[in-house]
Amino acid sequence: MDIYASRKVVRKALDGKGYTALFIQLLIIISLIAFSLETVPNLSTTSEKVLSFIEFITIIAFTIEYVLRLLTYDKPLRFVFSWWGVIDALAIFPYYLAIGVDLRAIRILRLFRLVRILKIFRNSHAIRRLTRTLYLAKDELLFFLGFSLIILYLSAVGIYYCEHEAQPESFSSIPHSLWWAIATLTTVGYGDIYPVTVWGKIFTSIVVMVGLGFIAMPAGILTAALSQARREEKHQHTND
Repeated sequence: MDIYASRKVVRKALDGKGYTALFIQLLIIISLIAFSLETVPNLSTTSEKVLSFIEFITIIAFTIEYVLRLLTYDKPLRFVFSWWGVIDALAIFPYYLAIGVDLRAIRILRLFRLVRILKIFRNSHAIRRLTRTLYLAKDELLFFLGFSLIILYLSAVGIYYCEHEAQPESFSSIPHSLWWAIATLTTVGYGDIYPVTVWGKIFTSIVVMVGLGFIAMPAGILTAALSQARREEKHQHTND
C-alpha cells in the first residue's frame, strides 16, 4: 500500500462513522465529565489522581489524532488554520502549556478544554446541514439582527421618557434602560425593573407584543433555509 492510499485509509477512519470516530467521541464525553468532577469540593487524593490520569489519557489520544490529521494532509498548514484544526489545537495545547506552570495563574487556559465538546460534531451531517442553513439565511438573519438592535434602542428610549421622572434610579438613563428593554423585548421579564406609570405600562404592553413577533421571525427564516438545504442535499445525493 502506497503512502497516498495509507493517508486515505487513516482519513477515512478519523472522519468516518467507524470505531475510531466512536472511540474519539467517547473520550470527549469522558473528558468533559472529568472536567466537571474536578470542580467538586473536597475530592479525595485518589479521585484527583484518577481524574488527572483520565485527562492525561485523553490528551495523548487527542494529540495522536491531531498528528495523524497533520500527516494525512498534503498541505498541513491548511488543516492547522482550518476551523477544525483550530478546535483540535485548542483542545490539547493548553495542557502542554500548563506543564510546569501554576494553573492558578493561568486558570483561563482550563476553559479551553471545553472546546472539546465541539469535536463531537465533526462528523455530524446535521451540523453540516445547519451550517448550510445559516449560510443560506445569512442576509435575512443579519437584517433581523440590525432591525432587532434598532427596536431594542427605541424601546430603551421610549421607556426612559415614560418612567424617568417616576423612577429616576431604575431608569436613570437610556443605557441603563437597555436592561429593561432586553428583558421585556425577549419576553423574559425578570421583574427587577418594571413600569409604574400609565404610559409606561402601555408602552411595555406594546414592546411585549413586538417581542412575541420577534421570537417567531428567526424561526421562520431558519425553517425556510433548512428546507432549502435539505432539498439541495437530496438533489446532490440523487446526482451522485
